Amino acid sequence: MSLTHRRGPLASLPTTIMPKSCAHLAPFEKGDAMLDQEVDSPDWWLLRLGRKLRKRNGQLDEWWRYYRGKPDLPELPRNVEQAFIDFQRKARTNFCGLIAGATVHRLLALGVTGPDGEPDELAARWWQANRLDSRQKLVWRVAMTQSVGYMLVGPHPTRTEANGRPSPLITPEHPRECIVECDPETGEPYVGLKTFHNEIDGYGYARVLYDDRSFPYRTTEVCGARRLPWGPDSWEYIGESDEGEPHDLGGLPLVEFPRMPDLGEEPEPEFAGVLDIQDRVNMGILNRMAASRNSGFPQKWIKGHKFAKRKDPVTGLVTVEQPFVPGPSVVWASEGENAQFGQLAASDLSGFMKEHESDVRDMLILSQTPAYYYAGDLINISADTVSALDLLHVAKVREHIASFGEGLEDVMSLAAAQAGVPEDYTDATVRWTNPQYLSPAVQADAATKLASIGYPLDVIAEDLGESPQRVRRITAGAAAEKLLAASLLPANPAPTAGNQPDDEEATGG
Repeated sequence: MSLTHRRGPLASLPTTIMPKSCAHLAPFEKGDAMLDQEVDSPDWWLLRLGRKLRKRNGQLDEWWRYYRGKPDLPELPRNVEQAFIDFQRKARTNFCGLIAGATVHRLLALGVTGPDGEPDELAARWWQANRLDSRQKLVWRVAMTQSVGYMLVGPHPTRTEANGRPSPLITPEHPRECIVECDPETGEPYVGLKTFHNEIDGYGYARVLYDDRSFPYRTTEVCGARRLPWGPDSWEYIGESDEGEPHDLGGLPLVEFPRMPDLGEEPEPEFAGVLDIQDRVNMGILNRMAASRNSGFPQKWIKGHKFAKRKDPVTGLVTVEQPFVPGPSVVWASEGENAQFGQLAASDLSGFMKEHESDVRDMLILSQTPAYYYAGDLINISADTVSALDLLHVAKVREHIASFGEGLEDVMSLAAAQAGVPEDYTDATVRWTNPQYLSPAVQADAATKLASIGYPLDVIAEDLGESPQRVRRITAGAAAEKLLAASLLPANPAPTAGNQPDDEEATGG
């Protein structure tokens, strides 16, 4: 099938959303040719982004195993007994999950305010309707563990706005199913791809997304859920028009949330810099477990004893009888005049423990994770010490907030376009909780001092991490209390003969 929609690589972008079901798709009719591979055509982008998606998924699998605490087993010598295979499994200790979780715990967007700092009612309604208080965590967690997360904006299948347009539907998306290509000149998102496997009919579905339309595809044959095919004869276009399916969102509906990439580099998960140390920790634990196991059954020795020997009449092989069998109720005895018994000294495990503590500290330092997550010798530490240990971690989280906040502004702008509301939320502000931990006593003391020098109550409430809605309630409640207090004050006394001014004084005469 040849599509007539063509665009230059630096032209304005195109798009549309990809629902989870395929009920919206037109009846499938198998085409009579392979996909068009002309550069920059929707068919070409389908194959290009699909193959990039497949290549990236291999790396995502490795990162996901580390996050779940299931990296490759530590290596042992080739002549190791089968019993050590269990040791290998038990030696894995998941610090990568701790490092990613420590950052996700500090990331919580409270909502969106307008350019004037006031809560936006429409944005708050879309935020709550799409459950972004909880669903945002899915995106932050996958960004920390898989290097990037996505949000997709499109029309809701059932809810509508007051103007009759479908309400915006905002869904978190996984990097196994989504990918975005940026314009090499501007760095802005140029084209996106959303894929999924339908478990009901067994086919794979994909949609190439532009800023004004999208192009739906389906695999020509039933395929596996974990690995979609990306050959030119593996997909067929299933749209009703060769021009695709238009939309009026005015931007790419697939918003990318990369985890703090370096300039010109691909993003990496939060623990990418400490994977070698994680392997080293697992190896150290394996060595300690092996030494501990052997120490539990120390080797015995005997000298001066004459062992009986037996020769096999068939093979002629000579074997030495072993009369000394260890057991809790067994006493060993020998008739040798100078027989002596003994056992090898137990292994000292303190060296293994010091090595483990050193490796863990290295992981936490290099990943900028607070040391108190691995307590060690930290006992009865003060609040000032906690703040000092938090310094690098908080700075790192603030970098994530700056990056993810821009993406949320794009999401809300797309939501407004879907709802038919002429609002540009790129000028809005995303409110986040303070990533720095402060005790309630410290927060209350800071709020009191800010109020004493004239800070408005709403600003103080924002600094305390209150949501835009609660800030409005707090300020409204404070204003109502002031009004009530003023109404209870005694009225000014009515003028009497004793307190009326003289005529001359009144007239200035």
